[in-house]
Amino acid sequence: MRNLIRPFEDFLCLFFPHLCLACEYNSPPYGEHICTACRATLPEANFHFRKENPFTEKFWGRVNLHAGAPMYLFTKESRVQNMVHNLKYKRKAEVGTALGRKMGSMLRQSPLFAEVDVIVPVPLHVRKLRIRGYNQSEVFGNGISETFGRPCLGNAMRRIVHSESQTKQSREARLHNVGEVFEVAKPKILEGKHILLVDDVLTTGATLEVCANRLLDVPGTKVSMATIAIAMQ
Repeated sequence: MRNLIRPFEDFLCLFFPHLCLACEYNSPPYGEHICTACRATLPEANFHFRKENPFTEKFWGRVNLHAGAPMYLFTKESRVQNMVHNLKYKRKAEVGTALGRKMGSMLRQSPLFAEVDVIVPVPLHVRKLRIRGYNQSEVFGNGISETFGRPCLGNAMRRIVHSESQTKQSREARLHNVGEVFEVAKPKILEGKHILLVDDVLTTGATLEVCANRLLDVPGTKVSMATIAIAMQ
């Protein structure tokens, strides 16, 4: 069946080209979403082997964080920004899954993440979920789950208050906005677990800080974090 479908897909590509979701120029290999050139040159952070790194430094004195790492370094007008925008705003959920698979493979190699039990994505409010159609953090988490071999619990936390986009807000403003926004929906299934909290981009860290501390309120939990990217100043 796959062999029968592929010629039709190739014909469609003549009119609707399948472009790389990072550079938005080259065509990726068949069945992929990122072209070969971008896969080789995207700015990987490589923090996942380091206990202390620029990711974990953002949470010093704020969260009792076991480990934390992004996959890429995020700068404005970059190919990493293109990938994140395709995931969040252009209904390209497949890029989140693909990036998650890559991240899961990376985390498997690091002893810092070896004892993770479950993956918990930062939740979206039901209103935004209805508009977007999916939670980009959960899509990323599901991709990690496929290669990391840990379950992704998309309903373990919930966002109980809807808030507007915080992209351009300071850390203090974000903390004020998200302080009472999140709650742990299923604390019993998280008791005693090492939780990998996942999100798309680490900027100020306000959202991850609140979610992590809610999870740490559950008896016996330990929290690590992973994101697609970390915003560089």
